[in-house]
Amino acid sequence: MKESSSEFEKIDVKDVHITGGLLAHKYQTVIENVIPYQWLALNDEVEDADPSHALANFRIAAGWEDGEFAGMVFQDSDVAKWLEAVAYQLAVTPDDELKGKADGVIDIIAQAQEENGYLNTYFQLKEPEAKWTNLTECHELYCAGHMLEAAVAYYEATGERKLLDVMVKYVDLIDSLFGREESKIHGYPGHQEIELALMRLYGITGNDRHLKLASYFIDERGTEPNFFTREIERRAGKTHWPNFHENNHLDYNQAHLPVRDQKVAVGHAVRAVYMYSAMADIARERDDAALAEACRTLWANVTEKQMYITGGIGSSDFQEAFTIDYDIPNDRAYNETCASIGLMFWAQRMIMLDGDARYADVMERAFYNGILSGMSEDGKKFFYVNPLEVVPSVCDKRDDMKHVEPVRQKWFTCACCPPNIARLLASLGQYIYLKSKDSLWVNLYGDSRVKVSLGGTAVLFEQKGNYPWDGNVHMSLSMEDEADFTLKIRIPQWCGNDWTLTVNGEAFPGVPEKGYVEIKRIWKNGDSLALSLEMKEKRIYTNSNVGANAGKVALMKGPVVYCLEEADNGSHLSSLILRKDGPISSRFRGDLLGGVNVLTAEGFRERSVSGRLYGERRPEREEAEMHFIPYFAWNNRGKGELLVWVRE
Repeated sequence: MKESSSEFEKIDVKDVHITGGLLAHKYQTVIENVIPYQWLALNDEVEDADPSHALANFRIAAGWEDGEFAGMVFQDSDVAKWLEAVAYQLAVTPDDELKGKADGVIDIIAQAQEENGYLNTYFQLKEPEAKWTNLTECHELYCAGHMLEAAVAYYEATGERKLLDVMVKYVDLIDSLFGREESKIHGYPGHQEIELALMRLYGITGNDRHLKLASYFIDERGTEPNFFTREIERRAGKTHWPNFHENNHLDYNQAHLPVRDQKVAVGHAVRAVYMYSAMADIARERDDAALAEACRTLWANVTEKQMYITGGIGSSDFQEAFTIDYDIPNDRAYNETCASIGLMFWAQRMIMLDGDARYADVMERAFYNGILSGMSEDGKKFFYVNPLEVVPSVCDKRDDMKHVEPVRQKWFTCACCPPNIARLLASLGQYIYLKSKDSLWVNLYGDSRVKVSLGGTAVLFEQKGNYPWDGNVHMSLSMEDEADFTLKIRIPQWCGNDWTLTVNGEAFPGVPEKGYVEIKRIWKNGDSLALSLEMKEKRIYTNSNVGANAGKVALMKGPVVYCLEEADNGSHLSSLILRKDGPISSRFRGDLLGGVNVLTAEGFRERSVSGRLYGERRPEREEAEMHFIPYFAWNNRGKGELLVWVRE
C-alpha cells in the first residue's frame, strides 16, 4: 500500500465494528438479509421480481453456459457492487460459505476476461465490433470502475489478488488506449466512475500511471473539440438509447465545460457526484488548488441551492438530473438513492480535503434520510426514487409521475440502487471515523469501536449511546501505553451552541474549529469523554425562492427528518395544518419500525363546508393530533400517503 502524501487516510473497514443501536440494526440487516437476497436476485431466483441475468452474462462470456446477453448495457456493475459489499462483510465477519460464493464469481469473471484484458459482457456477447465506439452512452468505463472498486475492496479484505490482477490487467489495457497521445482515444466516460476507482487503486499500488489516468479523464472532460460530439458524428448519429437527446448530452454528462470552470451542478446527479468525488481525491493528492476550488464551488451550489432537506439530489425525472437553483418539488422529486450515496462519497472526500465538519453535516443528513429511505426494514425491497410527498392514486394515474413508486420494489430492471446501498452500509465504518497524523476524527455518532494507531500506540476508541434518538454519546479509550495524540470531535450544525463535553468528568472548554473540538493531550488507558448534544424537536423552513414549500414547515430532531404517513394520520394528509408555535413532543417506540422516535404535535384538519369544487366559504377546521415518524421508515406498513412539508 502506498504511503499517502496527504494529511488524511481512511480507516480500514476491518478495524471498525458497529456494536449497537440503529447503525448496528441497519448493518446487520445488510449482512443477514440484503447480501443473501441480492445473491438470489442476481441469480434470478426472486419470485415476481424483475430478472437480472447479471451472473448469467458472465457465465456465458466465460463459456460456462450457452445463451445471449440480457439486461442493461451496464448489467455487469450489479455483480461488481455485490462483490464489493461481500468484501466489506468478509473484512469484519469471516464467512466461509459466502466467501466460497464470491470466489466462484471471481473465477467466472477471470475466465470471461479476454486475452488482452478486456472485460465487459455486453460488448463481448452482443456487440464485439463496437467496443470503445460509444463511450457517451454505453458504460464500458463505468462498469470497469465498479469492478475495479470491488477488486480493491476484496484484496484489502482477504489479501487475495485474483480479481485485483484481473482488473489491473484491464486498467493496463485502458491506459494503453486513452490519453493525449496522437495514437490514443482522446475521450472519457459518459458515466463517471472509473476516476474514483482508479484513485482507490492508486491508494494501494502507488503506481503513478493510475493517478495520471484518473487525472486525464478528469482534465480532458469538457475540453474542445468536445469528444462526445465528435463521437456521435463518427457514429453518424446512431444512438444506444432511443430517448437520447443530442442537444443536451453535454450538460447531462457534465462535459459542457472543463471541470475547473464548472460553477453550477447540471445533468445526471449520480454522474455528477461520482465525478466530484474523484475531483476531490485528485485535488488532495496533487495539491491542485484550482480543482479543489471547483469542488468547493460546486458543493455550495448543490447543498445550498439544489439539495432536498433529506439529502436527496437530482430533482428531475427527465435524465435523473439537476435542473435549476431552488427547483426542488416534493411530489415529482426524483432523488435517486444512488445520488444520495454519491453525495455521501463526495462529503467524505471533502472532509479529507478541507478538514471541515460542514461536509460531515451533509454526509449525516444524506445517510439518515435520503439513503436509509431506499431500503425497507427487512432489506428485501427498495426505492429507486425518494419523493417527499406521495398520494398513491395520483402516482398510479399520472404519466408524468410514473417514476414515483408508492411502495418499495423487490428489484429493478435497472438495479443500480440496491447493491449500492449494500456496499455503502457494509463499509459504514469508513465514514464514522477518519485518521490524520496522530489524530482521530469522529464524524458520525453511533455505537461502534475502532482500532487505530495513534502516537505510536495501539488505541481502541469506543462510543456508546442511543444516537440518533438522543444526543448523549459516551466515548472511552483503551491502550497499553499512554500516548500523545489528538481527538477531533464533531459538533453537528443542527445543535448550534447547545452542547457540552467532558473529559474524565471535567468540563472541556474548547471552541469548535471548522466544526470540530480538538482535544490534544497525553491519553491514558480508561480515559473517557461524555458529549451531550441538545437534541430538540425543530421546525425547519425553506428559502422563499422554493415555491413548493411556501407556507410550509418540516420537522427534524437531530439529523433525522420526520414525515406524516397515512398509517398514523389517515388519508388526505394535505388537509392537515400544524399549529404555529404549538408544542411538539418526542417518544421512543421500541415496538415500531425497528425502534424509532415518534413526534406528536397539535394541529388542525381542514374540511370543506360544501361538496363543491370551488366556493367562497373558508374550510372549517377541527382539532387534530399529528404523528410524525422518521422519513426513512415510511412505507413499511403498507401502501399509503406521505408528506414531509406540512402547512403551518
